[in-house]
Amino acid sequence: MDLGAEEFEQNLPLLQELVQDADFVGLDIEFTGLRSSLSGPQQISLFDLPSEWYLKTRQSVQQFTICQIGLSVFSSIEGEFNKYVAHSYNFFLFPTTFGILDSEFSFQASSVQFLNQYGFNYNKFLKNGIPYMNEEQEKKIKHNILTGNWRVRSSLDKDQIKVVIDEVTRWLDLAEEGDRITLPGIAGFQAFEVQLVLRQALPNIWTMLKDQGVVVKKVSRQHRWYLENASCDRASCWKEQILLSARGFSVFFQMLVKAQKPLVGHNMMMDLLHLHEKFFRPLPESYDQFKQNIHDLFPVLIDTKNVTKDIWKELHFPWVCNLSEVYKVLSSNLNPTKNSGPVIVHASKCEKYAQNKCPHEAAYDAFLCGSVLLKVAHLLLQRVHSSGPMPEPSFPQYLNVLAPYVNQVNLIRAGVPKINFSGPDYPSVRPPILILTVRRWPGASEQQVYREFQNLCKFDVRRLTRSQFLLLTNKFKDARSILKEYRCHPTLQVSLYRYWRHSPNINCVYVIHRPTSDEKTDTGVTQTESSRASDHSRQSLNDCSRHLTPSEPQDVHDLVDVTTRDNQDPEALTHFVFGTRASRGMISRH
Repeated sequence: MDLGAEEFEQNLPLLQELVQDADFVGLDIEFTGLRSSLSGPQQISLFDLPSEWYLKTRQSVQQFTICQIGLSVFSSIEGEFNKYVAHSYNFFLFPTTFGILDSEFSFQASSVQFLNQYGFNYNKFLKNGIPYMNEEQEKKIKHNILTGNWRVRSSLDKDQIKVVIDEVTRWLDLAEEGDRITLPGIAGFQAFEVQLVLRQALPNIWTMLKDQGVVVKKVSRQHRWYLENASCDRASCWKEQILLSARGFSVFFQMLVKAQKPLVGHNMMMDLLHLHEKFFRPLPESYDQFKQNIHDLFPVLIDTKNVTKDIWKELHFPWVCNLSEVYKVLSSNLNPTKNSGPVIVHASKCEKYAQNKCPHEAAYDAFLCGSVLLKVAHLLLQRVHSSGPMPEPSFPQYLNVLAPYVNQVNLIRAGVPKINFSGPDYPSVRPPILILTVRRWPGASEQQVYREFQNLCKFDVRRLTRSQFLLLTNKFKDARSILKEYRCHPTLQVSLYRYWRHSPNINCVYVIHRPTSDEKTDTGVTQTESSRASDHSRQSLNDCSRHLTPSEPQDVHDLVDVTTRDNQDPEALTHFVFGTRASRGMISRH
């Protein structure tokens, strides 16, 4: 079911009731663009820590806006065995333009082309989009509305407002007291704005909002004073109505937050960033603060991309590349629980997707998210009870088997594969970093190195030194392939990267000998002093590891205490704890 500004307010009570009674809510969002065309170090990369990825992506979220939100509200049907009903809605949105609010946003040509290919209705987005604002914008507009300090912006356009005032003024010259005129085709939030303008400009009229449009009535000044002070139409009450209408979808967002239902998406990281920026507050600079805010808003998040990616190979399902293909496999005979799994039906007035597939329409994708969740949860529940009788399925049971995946949101192109919204992020499971040493190729750039390997596989490239580059991929087979092909290459030699061996920050390596209680080392360090140095070394590793590339901790084991001396400061010793079984013999004192 499609909802624009004209239909939204009258459906709001029903939407609130649906969310309150729901088991969970599926979500999908379409945007005017995905990522800014950033270059160089501003591009997202597999080298990025989650906090770095967040700061880069934050810029794109601030640049683009939401054009459509899809919600599919799933509720179990009382008295029916494992049966759910889905109410699916498309909300066309457009930023509030009222008073001081006049948002700027960009369109990305590729995103416009992509949505247009799938039949997206840009007219509904631009002409009938539901207004919205975040809490910071709401505070500003509330102050201006209640104090009467506001001015017309582009929601109707100043020229159109002038046309309306001229039409009403000409009518007033000939009208008698009590006569009325109707201004058709003005509804919703814009109707409040027109009334506000007319009441301020013309002291001998009164306005009312009717089904057919805005009705203007000629009244005396005394009658106008009475109407302004009538209990049902006091200025303060009327301005609160304007604010409520201007908030638009943000009102429903607050209902969704208050309901605290599990929120389900597929690759939903960008969705969460936009929800925070557009309806809650501007995205903070702090990555940790963003995580905490999202967790407070939505305590239970489930990313079906993260769930299916984890179990797909175990179930020997064919490779898939998008949400529609995941749904197709789970709905086919390849799914061993197809006939025993949950039954999902579409609600009345929401049957559009019963027969029609509408990929990349937000409500359809939200419905697929919810359906995939139920089907995968049923598979997991059956696996848990494979050795005994399976209990009658229910959504709380489904939620229990999904517990390992709750609040784990998939992350695309970063140093870690997912973000944990309810605690510290998990360490990387990416392939190890490779180092490329270039010979007889003066002036080689990161772009040239990337092009050298792109036909074989794709790597993110980062310069380390003048003649060395770091290579990182998210596929182990690609790392193995490159190592095999280029290990003995005459000009491009590739090997595993080791921080202690390859970092330009390491000048030399020392072994700290641990003396007995009665002996001292040749440097005069006692056991106590050596222990302190060793403790310092371990702490330095912990500090340094935050700056290491993601795969480095995988290559560090059988730790040996070492220190490095900075040539620029002979008196300064920096302690580290590095070493591997293979490299222990190479650590020497110079």
